[in-house]
Amino acid sequence: MQRLQRDVVLIRLIEALRDKGSWCGETHVQKAAYLLQDLVGVPMGFDFILYKHGPYSFDLRDELTGMRADGLVSLKVQDPNYGPSIVPETNAATLKARFTKTLAMHESQIAFVADRLGSKRVVELERLATALFIWKRYAPSADADLLATRVRFWKPHIAIGEASEAARTVARWREEALAVGA
Repeated sequence: MQRLQRDVVLIRLIEALRDKGSWCGETHVQKAAYLLQDLVGVPMGFDFILYKHGPYSFDLRDELTGMRADGLVSLKVQDPNYGPSIVPETNAATLKARFTKTLAMHESQIAFVADRLGSKRVVELERLATALFIWKRYAPSADADLLATRVRFWKPHIAIGEASEAARTVARWREEALAVGA
């Protein structure tokens, strides 16, 4: 996927997340982009590592910074007690109009991810994205119980019940993702 196509997909993802009630801070965008790429197969081309709060891409961070420099998104402080939200700017609409085929090709995957993550809090996003990351990279044949154990190994601050719930949720999402072309 070319850079401008990727930016258009990110813009649409941010819009879809906001429509579903997301704060749309960088953590939300990071985890949603990870699921968009590694759960439903949109070829974004970002490299993710398991970091402090789950999967993180320094490439994506740089891309969001570039999008800010290009006037496609901005940061908006909604509450001084929290980090800023990422908000599409008017230039984003012009770019989206140039890439309608790209948007149409990936709209169902974007909607899938936004539906599942839009209302989640950061701690939930960490658990869910981490469970997917560990399943894909380290335990692709693991059942939910083994996956929960692996999540706890990598993230000991996550309670076993929360890890189990995240593992079951990710297993369900993997099945559902097949319906949207993943």
